[in-house]
Amino acid sequence: MAAPQFLFATGIENSNPTIHNGKLRVDELEKCGHYQHWQKDFDLVQELGIEFLRCGPPLHTTWTGPHRYDWSFADATFQDLRRRNIVPIVDLCHFGVPDWLGNFQNPDFPKLFADYAGAFAQRFPWVQLYTPVNEMYVCAEFSALYGWWNEQLASDQAFVTALKYLVKANVLAMHAISAVRPDALFIQSESSEYFHAENPAAIKPAELLNAKRFLSLDLNYGRRVDSDMYEYLLDNGMTRDEYHFFLKNNRKHQCIMGNDYYQTNEHRVRADGTTTAAGEIFGYHTITTQYYDRYRLPVMHTETNLWQGPRGDEAVNWLWKEWANVLRVRNDGVPVLGFTWYSLIDQVDWDTALRENNGTVNPLGLYDLQRNIRPVGEAYKKLISQWKRVLPAQSLALQLPIVMPNQSNQAWVQQKQADAQTAEQDPAIAAGDTPLQGAH
Repeated sequence: MAAPQFLFATGIENSNPTIHNGKLRVDELEKCGHYQHWQKDFDLVQELGIEFLRCGPPLHTTWTGPHRYDWSFADATFQDLRRRNIVPIVDLCHFGVPDWLGNFQNPDFPKLFADYAGAFAQRFPWVQLYTPVNEMYVCAEFSALYGWWNEQLASDQAFVTALKYLVKANVLAMHAISAVRPDALFIQSESSEYFHAENPAAIKPAELLNAKRFLSLDLNYGRRVDSDMYEYLLDNGMTRDEYHFFLKNNRKHQCIMGNDYYQTNEHRVRADGTTTAAGEIFGYHTITTQYYDRYRLPVMHTETNLWQGPRGDEAVNWLWKEWANVLRVRNDGVPVLGFTWYSLIDQVDWDTALRENNGTVNPLGLYDLQRNIRPVGEAYKKLISQWKRVLPAQSLALQLPIVMPNQSNQAWVQQKQADAQTAEQDPAIAAGDTPLQGAH
């Protein structure tokens, strides 16, 4: 069995929401040239010394209807990842659904998506790591509270509807994947937020927003929400039965809490509850510690980036700052398993949060769109080479080992999968999924 290792990762940005009332699909894989250059992109991953890659097939073209799939692009890319021994962290739903499914207000989405996730696991049984639904909170917020994407609604009821269906889809997908791959591990890539009161009159609105930021993970991990949030959920359309589904069906013992952190994750709150960007105030260390204290799960830093600015070293300095925060969290005793610069190559139109189809290149990647390495790519490559063997993953927090693709047919892997299946009946494992205590 291979020794545990720290999960240095990057990602292929595969957002695909719709805008303009569903008339235009924003396909980042197309805008960034991955469909044409995916083999070159995988070359770049290996050039950096990276073995873990957040990626996934385009949902809107792969999932062509209920129980109907076009696996052609997934077959080509995942076969190549396996050949290269790159571990995919499979991102199945990234901010959009196929046109035939509509949007995140559709009550059929969770069950149908679980069918898709199970079908993917059946087709690629060697895959172990998954992010079934990426940034559930952000997706619901941008689609149904801010009115930017997909359903383009802007109400608390629409937000709660989208959120409950996104999280239920994630939970059901974890069950469907586990039925195929009992030792699957699920990394919840979720935005880690904090809201700062601007003045005394803003304290209560800030408190409510700081409770609201936990909703997606509370539901996903079967943790009872606080009384204000319980009332908020029920006042905006969640039923008691829907709420209790989350308390009874989580897969917490197979989960790694992925925290995404950007300069935009902290907010100043005004007295009327409106917010503005605060920039980095607490930083990744403080905010991730808050999330860890709440959920007590192993942690992975799953996204960060910064524009390469006019000096050329802005992103490099941000990389080192984030890495210093990761080390601080780890040294404080939090089981941190990995770190991610997101993404491998530059992104397009994220300066307007994909709301506008301007074709603006955002210099956020380790490489530019011509596949030339950026200074932050050089810095990340050096960081990985220096730290890779110094920091083994704190794998005691994991009940199951991570299996490299070239190990998937080995006898010990088959035994571990059998053990994982048996462990489903273990009362100690079941206790690990018991909801944390909290009051309404």
